Amino acid sequence: MDVKIESSWKHLLQPEFDKPYFQEIASRIKSELSEGKVIYPAGSLFFNAFEKTPFEKVKVVLLGQDPYHNPGQAHGLCFSVPNGTPPPPSLKNIFKEINDDLGIEEPQNGDLTKWAGEGVLLLNTSLTVRRNEPASHSKIGWQIFTDAVIRLVSEKKDAVVFILWGGHAKSKQILIDPHKHLILTAAHPSPLSAFNGFFGCRHFSKTNEWLASHNLNPIDWKL
Repeated sequence: MDVKIESSWKHLLQPEFDKPYFQEIASRIKSELSEGKVIYPAGSLFFNAFEKTPFEKVKVVLLGQDPYHNPGQAHGLCFSVPNGTPPPPSLKNIFKEINDDLGIEEPQNGDLTKWAGEGVLLLNTSLTVRRNEPASHSKIGWQIFTDAVIRLVSEKKDAVVFILWGGHAKSKQILIDPHKHLILTAAHPSPLSAFNGFFGCRHFSKTNEWLASHNLNPIDWKL
């Protein structure tokens, strides 16, 4: 199967694209589309996180669960929404924590593409979702693929910061070498859990301190 994805990632992930499970993902999505189901994000944006952050640029992996399932929100970058779309509640809480941590004014724009350009891989563990059906593609094989991505970054890169918010993201710690990388965990920024340890986690300053200590440029978190 020929997958349209940024060239450095394509080279590294081709073995995954050739496996039966990935063929099953493609078949399932094709079948649902033929039945008239609406899937987010648009097909051209399934691999947007990889397009915006080539492998050699990855300094941080920020892990989300699955794309936004409401119209006009998902564009292939976790927690992010297209320019002009109001930031959802979890993203507003992320901006509040950045303001508390670094003093950066909370933006009105929820498009995190700039972070991706800084080296933050904005990866959802499922890359697609059916409209208005959260987690509807969480069991079609995407997590096998994104687990492989996490392992690949852990094995082939050094001094990456992995930011894992919430139980689902924290479960991926077993895929990461803690001797090479910094793993930051906290509660999810959702309004349901943000006060249980997300607020005050200071993950943005901690990320930059780690990068600086390894002679890497810090992330400019300002949008």
